[in-house]
Amino acid sequence: MKTIDEMLHLALLTPDEHRQISHWIAQADSPDEILKMPPLLWRAVERASEVMGIDNDLMRPPALDDGGLVCR
Repeated sequence: MKTIDEMLHLALLTPDEHRQISHWIAQADSPDEILKMPPLLWRAVERASEVMGIDNDLMRPPALDDGGLVCR
């Protein structure tokens, strides 16, 4: 939900799209139910995700270092 809230804040989703997507996610009982979201709403999420670079973030290999922190 935080991601779609950010999409709304950045004006990448309309308030109506945000409301509909939020409602769909809230009523979904499983990830499979979320995947049944209407195509129009999926396209809105996909467009916003592309602008935000979410796919690029997901495709980036994980950092294998500890960021300079020492764990003991």
